[in-house]
Amino acid sequence: MSDQILLNLPDDISERAKRIAQSTAQPIEQVLIDHLRSLQSPLPELEPEVQAEIDALIHLSDDALWTIAREQLPETVQRHAHELMDKNAEGSISEQDVKELDDYVNRADRLMLRKAEAAQILQSRGYSFNQEDFKAPNE
Repeated sequence: MSDQILLNLPDDISERAKRIAQSTAQPIEQVLIDHLRSLQSPLPELEPEVQAEIDALIHLSDDALWTIAREQLPETVQRHAHELMDKNAEGSISEQDVKELDDYVNRADRLMLRKAEAAQILQSRGYSFNQEDFKAPNE
């Protein structure tokens, strides 16, 4: 079953779809459907508290955003997380260690979200940067 949708396209998109349809000997509708199917699925929704934290970054100063962009998990946490990952790979990890490793992974994921959002905001404010710019100051 399919729904019918009436869609007014801007002239440039309409012409482009017509050219693709003509060159591939397909109906315009099929060209548009194929393109829509090729798009990535939307990202999953974040937990409300995480989304609120990410949304609040827009209000921070550039200096605060650079601090977040350079933030790293403490070396002791990174080292212990690697030890737990090694235990997991060996199959010798306890339930308590699994929970701790899961907590570290969630913490790292949240950090990466903050860093990525801080970088995006900095870029929208006119900054350009490379990977080296996001290392912690002591590295």
